[in-house]
Amino acid sequence: MTTIAPEGLLAIDASAQDLLFREARTANTFSAEPVGDEQLRAIYDLVKWAPTAMNAQPLRLVAVRSAEARERLLPLMAEGNRAKTASAPLTLIVAAEEDFHEHLPVTFPHREGAREAMEANPGRPAMARFNASIQLGYLILGIRAAGLAAGPMAGFDAAAVEKEFLGGNQRAIAVVNAGKPGPDAWFPRNPRLDFEQAVKVV
Repeated sequence: MTTIAPEGLLAIDASAQDLLFREARTANTFSAEPVGDEQLRAIYDLVKWAPTAMNAQPLRLVAVRSAEARERLLPLMAEGNRAKTASAPLTLIVAAEEDFHEHLPVTFPHREGAREAMEANPGRPAMARFNASIQLGYLILGIRAAGLAAGPMAGFDAAAVEKEFLGGNQRAIAVVNAGKPGPDAWFPRNPRLDFEQAVKVV
């Protein structure tokens, strides 16, 4: 059963709630309608404002569009993810930039010495992955906010994707297909846990 909050408890209207959450689905097929660079930029320029620790912003994206790049990516996907990736007009390789600290003088300017302190911090790779994973969630909502369907996947050869598409200290954490849904795009909707099953008030 779908639970709808009484009017006034959420700041966004019911149609926005449906677009982002209740009616949004993970797509498994896509139409041929393209997702242009301007639309991708609009998605990024929205989700970049969401919070990360120390404003680290470790999310990095590789937009796979061309037939040549897609042919390089498909063999690196798990077998069950290849057809859906082949059908998507846009596929995003989502990575965590472990050297995010290099940007801290600009993104976190009020903390003097933040770049140097984080450079020496052994927890920096884990921090990058954690915060990029948070940004992955924002990205999925940003794709939905653009009226598109997202298909996030963890089934791929991360080491091979990093070698083929990424550079430096970037670590692949997901691959996300995006576009208008195609025929038979949805699996049956699975149930969600109720508030009482998931939330403990102390």
